[in-house]
Amino acid sequence: MDQATQLEIDREKGNFRYETDYAFDAGVGLRPATVDYIAEVKGEAPWVREFRHKALKIFESKPMPTHWATKDLEAIDFSKIRYYLSQGQKPSRTWDEVPADIKKTFERLGIPEQERKFLAGVEAQFDSEAAYSRMKEGLSKLGVIFVGPTEGLKEHEEIFRPWFGKVIPTSDNKFSALNSAVFSGGSFIYVPKGVKVKQPLQAYFRINAENFGQFERTLIIADEGAEVTYMEGCTAPKFETATLHSAVVELVALKGAKIQYITVQNWSNNVFNLVTKRGLAHEESEIRWIDCNIGSRLTMKYPGVILKGRRARGEVLSIALANDGQHQDTGAKMIHAADETTSNIIAKSISVGQGRSTYRGLVQIPKHLKNCKNNTECDALLINANSRTDTYPAITVRGEGNSVQHEASVSKVSAEQIFYMRSRGLSEAAAMSLSVNGFINDLVREFPMEYSVELKRLIELEMEGSVG
Repeated sequence: MDQATQLEIDREKGNFRYETDYAFDAGVGLRPATVDYIAEVKGEAPWVREFRHKALKIFESKPMPTHWATKDLEAIDFSKIRYYLSQGQKPSRTWDEVPADIKKTFERLGIPEQERKFLAGVEAQFDSEAAYSRMKEGLSKLGVIFVGPTEGLKEHEEIFRPWFGKVIPTSDNKFSALNSAVFSGGSFIYVPKGVKVKQPLQAYFRINAENFGQFERTLIIADEGAEVTYMEGCTAPKFETATLHSAVVELVALKGAKIQYITVQNWSNNVFNLVTKRGLAHEESEIRWIDCNIGSRLTMKYPGVILKGRRARGEVLSIALANDGQHQDTGAKMIHAADETTSNIIAKSISVGQGRSTYRGLVQIPKHLKNCKNNTECDALLINANSRTDTYPAITVRGEGNSVQHEASVSKVSAEQIFYMRSRGLSEAAAMSLSVNGFINDLVREFPMEYSVELKRLIELEMEGSVG
């Protein structure tokens, strides 16, 4: 089998669920008692519980964002969400130890097979907690750490705590505060000096319960000269009620390190995906976000890089596809804070039916910096007369000797192009899919082989019924 066919992310592949008996359930609604319940179940230190309670107060004091996506966000009722559900606190190290109902879910999604074939380590989260977590022995011997944040806080506090909440402060926004109050699951990765992890580490996030909120928290630290690639996949079954996913991801690349973070989001269209992702790049380091957003009812996600050290580099490559009833509000943030830093943003969006895509970008280069460069490209493709796209770039460049370029385009699929392909024997749907895949092809090639072919297949599935 070709490696490119190993990871299947068919939209309907995730649309199933099994009845699950939960050993731990914090109930419905968010109160101080909810925070205490989570802290007690996890056996957390007093300072972590205090961190959570402070975050809850910040969440309650901050208003809902009103400057964009207001109408969509009004559908979230925080009092009806379940904030913590799990069958146990400790992730299994072998698939045989995973509870039967959870194992059936991950086997159906193909996660064990992916691990055997091309991954250096896997963490599989089911609702609030990781059900499975394992890394190849050779990496452990090199000092690589790949565990959940609960284990990270308990067993590696001296590494974890100095960076926890430092890249993304609790008060950054309402949803980062919410995550800080009720976070559970996610990944903690530390790669020691000079260690280059050749194969990807992957986390898979699965929502199974209705009226549920998933709040994983991820911290990745690449020490000087280290390199790591991390991939995450996401699915949930379709429910009539709203589901909330609000993650926080912090990346720290120390001098000369490289971190590549790849996301393929394939949530069902009842999920509100409200995520805060940011990296801190030190001298001569590189942080690269590769992002594909296809599912969800509303996504608000703007991966960012703070270019703190001289000659640091940041890059965001993103694809967003919005179909009927979906709003993909995505973008990138690049904050230059040192000389000779470089950033690159390439974003492509596709709007189908009455779908809406929005690009929001922020680039800042202050006047005291020299020889900084930024390139931003935003291209949108409209499939139907009712589809919509918006672009809101905010680029602030001061001083002399810095270089910035911005390009944006909006286009429709050419009727002449479709007619030509149909004259060569293609159906209208096949011709449309070919046009769309051609539009995103340059970016898809940046995804690992394990993803790129399946991404094209998923785009084809999304295009079915979009013509006419």
